[in-house]
Amino acid sequence: MKTKTVFFCTECGNETAKWAGRCPSCGAWNTIVEQAAPKETVKGKRYTEMMPRAKARQIDDLEIAEELRFATGMRELDRVLGGGAVKGSLVLIGGAPGIGKSTLMLQICGQLSKTSKVLYVSGEESPRQLKMRADRLAVSSGNLFVLAETCLGDVLASVSEEKPDVLIIDSIQTLYHETLESPAGSVAQVKDCTMELMQLAKGQGITVFVIGHVNKEGSIAGPKVLEHMVDCVLYFEGESHMSHRILRAAKNRFGATNEIGVFEMNSEGLVEVPNPSEMLLSGRPENAPGTCVTCVMEGVRPVLAEIQALLAPAAQSVPRRMSNGFDYNRAAMLMAVLEKRGALKVSGCDAYINVIAGLTLDEPAADLAAIMALASSYLDKPVGNHVAAIGEVGLTGELRSVSHMEERLREVQRLGFEECIIPRQHSDRLGTFVGLKVTEVRNIGEALRAIVRP
Repeated sequence: MKTKTVFFCTECGNETAKWAGRCPSCGAWNTIVEQAAPKETVKGKRYTEMMPRAKARQIDDLEIAEELRFATGMRELDRVLGGGAVKGSLVLIGGAPGIGKSTLMLQICGQLSKTSKVLYVSGEESPRQLKMRADRLAVSSGNLFVLAETCLGDVLASVSEEKPDVLIIDSIQTLYHETLESPAGSVAQVKDCTMELMQLAKGQGITVFVIGHVNKEGSIAGPKVLEHMVDCVLYFEGESHMSHRILRAAKNRFGATNEIGVFEMNSEGLVEVPNPSEMLLSGRPENAPGTCVTCVMEGVRPVLAEIQALLAPAAQSVPRRMSNGFDYNRAAMLMAVLEKRGALKVSGCDAYINVIAGLTLDEPAADLAAIMALASSYLDKPVGNHVAAIGEVGLTGELRSVSHMEERLREVQRLGFEECIIPRQHSDRLGTFVGLKVTEVRNIGEALRAIVRP
């Protein structure tokens, strides 16, 4: 007897009866995959079927307990979550293999187990391996329970028996539901297991942290609908050859989505970095051409970042362009503006732009610093280690104002910079900054004359 199959879109989770090159729901190409359909005759008792039926209530009768949000014991994680974890929420943490997801969760267990009962479910490590890692991280508590299991039914039974306050699943791709014939990690399994965990979190008020792997595109492996089901999606980022890690919120129903937390990996685990600007600028070369510092806003936190550029005569007829941590199309646009409005012949050069320490800059406030770094490399004249640049660059070469300028300048002043180039539009709204010269310019021509002097 032939097994019945269905087709899922890995981007939106839409189910179709036949394969197609393009998803009819979201329009994505080459995202339809085939999976075995669950048996209709063998459903089994799921957690959602055992829950009592909920009744509708008036919104005015609902109450919010004061202890709804609680601290995890790590301030950087609390910052990303919007002030702490929310009771009864489902949090998805994704990252590349070996980035430190399991280490972060085990360290959080050590903090949470001081006041709450925690159940750590691992489908990838044995209890002995978890004990060895816990000893290395100095994690020990009578309220921390460990379970090595991949069957969702057994996990739910253990939760019903232990009644933990916090549940950690490592990872969602290793869990499988016994009523489905598809293998663990498939689209159907990931969707079904996540739905069961969501009902568990909402029904019993258990805070659930789920670890998810990322694919080669950098998104959570499995259906994209997984990110729509959970309350928070956190990405753990970092370069394999760098010691620091960045925790970034891509979705948060209880707070802002543009906050970041910075950690440093050492032999004792992850250590919080309360001052990321100083760490990101460490090791900066002295008065080297092709580098400039800017200040970007990560949530409510101003962070200084170093942009480096290298321009060299093109080795081929078509110049090469590369960017790392900076949008490629925006870099090409800024080079065109620099040539047209800044009178620098950069179109015949190979161009490379890099943001130091693996940071990704996606706001226009970094435009001016990128322009300054490109011009500095082309002229082979340093901008100066004491200078920073903040501002958006338009196609006519004008400088546009950016938000939170005063907070950015405070951070620039705190790190010991002596001069900062900003758009002139901010002149009437800024206070005084002792020891920091604020140079206001109208366009990139004035900026280049003010800094890259002959």
